[in-house]
Amino acid sequence: MTEDLSIVQLMLNASWVVQAVVLLLIVMSIVSWAAIFRKIFAIKRVQNHNEGFEREFWSGTNLNDLYAAAAQSARHGGPMERIFASGMREYQKLRERKITDGGTLLDGARRAMRASFQRELDALETNLSFLGTVGSVAPYIGLFGTVWGIMHAFTGLASMAQVTLASVAPGIAEALVATAIGLFAAIPAVVAYNRFAHDIDRVANAMETFMEEFSNILQRNLGVHTPAPTQTASGH
Repeated sequence: MTEDLSIVQLMLNASWVVQAVVLLLIVMSIVSWAAIFRKIFAIKRVQNHNEGFEREFWSGTNLNDLYAAAAQSARHGGPMERIFASGMREYQKLRERKITDGGTLLDGARRAMRASFQRELDALETNLSFLGTVGSVAPYIGLFGTVWGIMHAFTGLASMAQVTLASVAPGIAEALVATAIGLFAAIPAVVAYNRFAHDIDRVANAMETFMEEFSNILQRNLGVHTPAPTQTASGH
């Protein structure tokens, strides 16, 4: 490109509508990239916390000791640790109320874990809808800027006695820049949305599997002991 047809020069000479569209798309792109990097680190942190807690859970540590540690590090722990703590907390509260029915105890723990699971899933999905919105809307916003720019270019050509390629090119080019920036904003958002949705599904499946396994441990424990659970996670 020559200097006259550089992107910066084209945008400086564009109509205010095209400039507003391009500015909006640039802001959307910056915000979406910020959300992408935050989500990358957040999901990685959740996966590391969950894997660490799961290793500790199946290492044979006493459930009461695990619960005490999880209750102390509730804010700094991972989702799986908080889900476990919610189930144990509800289980112990029901035991303190002298409830001895195994089905009631198990259902209470499961409901508490399910509610905690939903909260953790909602937190993991934060900003995911924004990325989906950027991915679906940005191309159309860019297309609107392109259509408007082309209309503006041809309106300006109406007053010219002779139309040449040199007179048409700048107006068409500045209009197409809006579509290019719209795609630049949309493509990373779509790729990130699909990747994060896949990662979050894997995390959710792992937490649901853990809830079922922990429920089975509680169920076996109820069949052996009436006091608060002292069985280890390994079942020994």
